[in-house]
Amino acid sequence: MFTKILIANRGEIACRVAATARRMGIKTVAVYSEADASAKHVAVCDEAVLIGPPAAKESYLRADKIIEVALASGAQAIHPGYGFLSENAAFADACAQAGLVFIGPPASAIRAMGSKSAAKSLMESAKVPLVPGYHGDDQDAEFLQTQADRIAYPVLLKASAGGGGKGMRIVERSADFKAALASCKREAINSFGDDKVLVEKYLTRPRHIEIQVFADSHGDCVYLFERDCSVQRRHQKVLEEAPAPGMTQERRSAMGEAAVAAAKAVGYVGAGTVEFIANQDGSFYFMEMNTRLQVEHPVTEMITGLDLVEWQLRVAAGQRLPLQQAELAINGHAIEARVYAENPEKGFLPSIGALRHMHTPNAVSFRLGDEGHAATPAAVRIDSGVRQGDAISPFYDPMIAKLIVWGHDRQQALARMAQALSEYQIVGLASNIAFLQRLIASQPFASADLDTGLIERHHDTLFPATAKAGLPVLALAAAALLASERHGGGEPWADASGWRLNSALQRNLDYADEGHAYPVGVTYRADGWDIASGGDHAHMSIAAQHGTHFTLKLGEHTVQGNVVRDGETFHVFTGGAHVALVCTDPLAHAGEAEAEGGRLTAPMPGKIVAVLVAAGAKVDKGTPLLIMEAMKMEHTIAAPSDGEVDELLYAVGDQVAEGAQLLSFKVAGESKKK
Repeated sequence: MFTKILIANRGEIACRVAATARRMGIKTVAVYSEADASAKHVAVCDEAVLIGPPAAKESYLRADKIIEVALASGAQAIHPGYGFLSENAAFADACAQAGLVFIGPPASAIRAMGSKSAAKSLMESAKVPLVPGYHGDDQDAEFLQTQADRIAYPVLLKASAGGGGKGMRIVERSADFKAALASCKREAINSFGDDKVLVEKYLTRPRHIEIQVFADSHGDCVYLFERDCSVQRRHQKVLEEAPAPGMTQERRSAMGEAAVAAAKAVGYVGAGTVEFIANQDGSFYFMEMNTRLQVEHPVTEMITGLDLVEWQLRVAAGQRLPLQQAELAINGHAIEARVYAENPEKGFLPSIGALRHMHTPNAVSFRLGDEGHAATPAAVRIDSGVRQGDAISPFYDPMIAKLIVWGHDRQQALARMAQALSEYQIVGLASNIAFLQRLIASQPFASADLDTGLIERHHDTLFPATAKAGLPVLALAAAALLASERHGGGEPWADASGWRLNSALQRNLDYADEGHAYPVGVTYRADGWDIASGGDHAHMSIAAQHGTHFTLKLGEHTVQGNVVRDGETFHVFTGGAHVALVCTDPLAHAGEAEAEGGRLTAPMPGKIVAVLVAAGAKVDKGTPLLIMEAMKMEHTIAAPSDGEVDELLYAVGDQVAEGAQLLSFKVAGESKKK
């Protein structure tokens, strides 16, 4: 077995590998970019070496530098995690040439399965069912459009070297094909260095089911059952679960045996995932093989009680698989939710900033079996590469954590996921926690009516209008403000207890969220306050306060919650919900009346990758004007109304800061530039 390994990755997967290696008595070496100098994975490894600037291509994608660090540190092997160099055949070859073990499959297997086109050709020769499509080398735009017209719309464009939802576009009609192709190719070249695409028939209401396979260098290969990854946004997974709901033993065996056959066909060694797209009638088609450990591997670990990273290390060291197929069994049900720094209400736009407050549900990181054997899973597990105070930067994927739950059956797992999400608190940037709560509770997911279009099809249910905050929420926000004022910092002149001679102090607090304003009237009493808003009123007193946690007596009711203040924003966590209320002091903002409506500004730091109009162009509302790339995703900036492009302020290739005005725009019928 190895005595020291280098982890050529960052975030939660680097922390995950480090934890297993430590349990096995293996030392670990972390690499980090300048943006990750204080990152969690740097702290949990035994050694850490600076690898380069923040941009991945200058740090985590520098294969030569990583190998140099591994050799200098005395590491015997490199674990690539997932993403970055994990499916790079040239890197696997370079490791071997340097005398280092690449903890992954042989380079030949990566090459065979790394290209979606080549993999589909291989599966076709092996008689594995394929979705109708074109997987060849001819990349002429006219030819590809002819192929799409032949297949019939809708079609799916996919980057041949891609993964993780990057470089994928659904095209509904022939007229949209070339614009979608150009966008797909841009994203593919930026993410993978290869703009080759394939064209496939886009199936309606398909499920995304994948099989976890594991092979050793002695010729043994097993499948560790399936995961359902159908719930996706922008072709990226949001929820994963195992086993797949409704899976029959006959179908499980057929898919598992097909996956093993695919792995053996390329001489596979290590952990891999064979992905299938499945119709509602039970038929399934090969999509691709990911030649690495997957982000969603914890759900497989939870239902098998196995540590797949330990299996990776043992197999890479030349050992046999710890278990054979007949010894593997499914125990219970597991669900994983990806907690992201993003704003679902704004098209899942990634969010950057510091995690100024983060409270997580009670969980364990790992409780898996020793020596690769099964153990009883914990109810809640969190895999994360960040801590409170850390920043989510624009350079990498905005994942905060993976929240994984286990139950004896799906119903119990759903209940545990709902409870765990209700306990998760994040302040400092936008997150998808409230969206995940709605998704878990939605009728289609709860009833396992799953397909890859679930989120889009149930958009109105999953994105309801913002509900008005009730008096209990407003009372908690007001109590936090009043309590902070009452303390007065120990100075008698700063005391704000509200004492008045022969009268009661009355004041108004102005709160607001994104959809509503809440005037709150407060009357000071000797035993607390009278609070009123929107026709509701009650007497309020603070029964207990422990840090940011308040227990209030509100009329005849007791209200509890956590209130985290971030500047003028009061983040109220109560009853499993999170409400952000801004309390504005008008005097503090005198003179800040400059209108921002209609300004075409950058939603986050990024790079201009396409300018679609010229200065002077007259456009209709919704017309695409330019395209930005940020956090490896493209974002289209569209005209806010009918009007004219007055001036372009940036060109293709320019880097822009968050909030930067991208162009000046004249609204139709107005002379004022926006």
